[in-house]
Amino acid sequence: QVQLVESGGGLVQAGGSLRLSCAASENIFTFNVMGWYRQAPAKQRERVAYITSAETTNYADSVEGRFAISRDKAKNTLYLEMNNLKPQDTAVYYCQTYQLGRNYWGQGTQVTVSS
Repeated sequence: QVQLVESGGGLVQAGGSLRLSCAASENIFTFNVMGWYRQAPAKQRERVAYITSAETTNYADSVEGRFAISRDKAKNTLYLEMNNLKPQDTAVYYCQTYQLGRNYWGQGTQVTVSS
């Protein structure tokens, strides 16, 4: 059973930066895909970015050019570098992967961007 633990959230002013981390209990390079999702109050959870085993990345239009997803094999950790943050980026951010027919989620980390 995969365990994912996010960290790095916090309160930041608009225009600022944060880096989220997701530590996995297994070798993340065996995962076909890992992603970052977010959920704002009263809104549906949406995918922010994902990265494949071939290092292909994909971003939501709303974060393209501002966010970057990456992986560190040595640390078995997934990252989300977030720059030029906007108030509309405020949400709980979740790390996710899909393995053997099941979705795995972390507990989430809160990101709050003040205007």
